[in-house]
Amino acid sequence: MVSGMPPAIVELTETLYRWSPGETPCLDIPAFAMRAGERLFLYGPSGSGKSTLLGVLGGVLVPERGSVRVLGNELRGASAPARDRFRADHVGLIFQQFNLIPYLSALENVLLACRFSRRREERAAGEGGARAAAARLMHHLDLEPALHSRLATRLSVGQQQRVAAARALIGRPELVIADEPTSALDAERQAIFLELLLRECTQAGSALLFVSHDRRLARAFDRETDISSITRSNAYREAA
Repeated sequence: MVSGMPPAIVELTETLYRWSPGETPCLDIPAFAMRAGERLFLYGPSGSGKSTLLGVLGGVLVPERGSVRVLGNELRGASAPARDRFRADHVGLIFQQFNLIPYLSALENVLLACRFSRRREERAAGEGGARAAAARLMHHLDLEPALHSRLATRLSVGQQQRVAAARALIGRPELVIADEPTSALDAERQAIFLELLLRECTQAGSALLFVSHDRRLARAFDRETDISSITRSNAYREAA
């Protein structure tokens, strides 16, 4: 590590993933790294392997070869329960469709991350308790108190998006992964959400891997990377 540089929290080496044996790999990465606190914008067209990469980094998908180290932990050789625990404790996920539980309120959806992770619940406790931490995040993300008890199904798309961001950020995970979270928003709402998300990640000390095909958003990030620049040329086929 170069003196003064933050440590790497993500390190992939010779990482290959394909959906079925004998198929063309949809991900074949010689080397890729992210540093603590870094804000990285990853772009590429549909089918280029972006979502597959996120699945590998989150421990949802297991490559057939290579190394996947996140926060110094090797995920490829870990059991499924161990990967699930690691993801719950250390990774905040914002999905394109937000994946909120429809019969829970906005606040209850945010608190789910603490229900699944004792570690994140304990870190939130240092901010006055999980409910207080959730309320603070929701306030900072422009979700007024009147919305906290509203069912997820009664929230606007923009409100659902911000609830999903609060859920990803509560308990200060070291890595936040956002998969096309602004695709359903107009340009003005995209800019507002991105500003809020970047500010909260900075305050939490979380690294942010933000995936999008819209390169207009990249100017707000420390670094931008085309997935084709880190993936071998024969690995551009992702399952639909």
